[in-house]
Amino acid sequence: MSADHSARAPLALDSLWMPFTANRAFKRAPRVLVSASDMHYRDDAGNEVLDATAGLWCVNAGHCRPQIVQAIQQAAATLDYAPGFSMSHPAQFELAERLAALAPGNLDRVFFTNSGSESVDTALKIVIAYHSARGDHARRRFIGRVRGYHGVGFGGISVGGIENNRRVFAHHLLPHTNAHLPATHGLAENLFSRGQPSHGAHLADALGEMVDTYGGESIAAVIVEPLAGSAGVLVPPVGYLERLRSLCDEHGILLVFDEVITGFGRLGAAFGAQRFAVTPDLMTIAKGMTNGAVPMGAVLVRRDVHDAVVNSVDGGIEFFHGYTYSGHPLACAAALATLDVYVSEGLFERARSLAPYWENAVHSLCTEPNVIDVRNLGLVAGIELSPRAGKVGARGADIMADCFAHGLLVRVTGDTIALSPPLIVNESQIDQMVDGVRAALRRVT
Repeated sequence: MSADHSARAPLALDSLWMPFTANRAFKRAPRVLVSASDMHYRDDAGNEVLDATAGLWCVNAGHCRPQIVQAIQQAAATLDYAPGFSMSHPAQFELAERLAALAPGNLDRVFFTNSGSESVDTALKIVIAYHSARGDHARRRFIGRVRGYHGVGFGGISVGGIENNRRVFAHHLLPHTNAHLPATHGLAENLFSRGQPSHGAHLADALGEMVDTYGGESIAAVIVEPLAGSAGVLVPPVGYLERLRSLCDEHGILLVFDEVITGFGRLGAAFGAQRFAVTPDLMTIAKGMTNGAVPMGAVLVRRDVHDAVVNSVDGGIEFFHGYTYSGHPLACAAALATLDVYVSEGLFERARSLAPYWENAVHSLCTEPNVIDVRNLGLVAGIELSPRAGKVGARGADIMADCFAHGLLVRVTGDTIALSPPLIVNESQIDQMVDGVRAALRRVT
């Protein structure tokens, strides 16, 4: 990566409204990335920054991998765009087959989107279309979970449980989405758990209480992240997902897993569903699907759910939904090349083999200043900090800024540091990440 930035003109910052950013604070002290390779970014001052977050949970195979870059370049020069309505191109079918083979159970029907948010909204519409096709029109209610994150579409924030994402739009959410299961995080009972905590499977029983309240025949689906990432790395207790699956089966409710973060090796398996041996009826994916190189997402759908919708119409369009860029040629090329890298380098297995080392490393932070909990599973960890009085999130923000200033990229959600490195990380780089967080915790204190 070249460090020569002498000829670059100063950036004009005013026109850009940045997403999920304190815009005024950022523009006073901008952090600008200009290049990347493997495990590192480089900023506009020429400083190397070790990536402890896989970008935004998405660059699972490391940055600017030649095989993926070349596939995108070739696709752009061959077929820049192909309409996805009533026609297609070969890479769409190839990618759908590859994803179907990778998915658990009979989740072998694939609907392409362009992001995790679009995948969630698409999944919710598929659920409604399925029940409608079966004449089960009373099933209109969706059950989410407190602290759940399902993107930023109106469907996603309606079923999501992060209050900051919902507050301004509270009077404009989808109807029948006001019920949320309790969060799986029990700080007092599961302090400094390694892997899945032992306490909390009973939290799934809240679904049974909702069945009693609303009537099981009114509930269309439950949507949860197998492991909640954006809310601060909330690991499901032993037996929790199994109990949720059982209750859904008992009452004819579809179970949707949001695997936008947990998919493609993050937990040491292709998907969280396989890591936990619990198969949902629909699965939303994105992020690691293309290694973050081109925006893309998908919904993996149980075959009989697909068939109920497609066979409900005698000719003509069966599902009035889709996007201009669904299955875009460049995105398909990036995804196919990314899957090849995962397989040829054994990255899912690598994540699984590194998990014990990762666990010991992140738990070495337990005694550092202001650390009140450490949680981990696969190659993901959350380090929760005590908030400053009256300033929730301020300590976390200062830690992130300090880490970046010293060459380490971390994410924070509130006062929880989230770490999720590319799966190509090695033990020395894990040590570097953890030591970097340790130093920041001591400096900021």
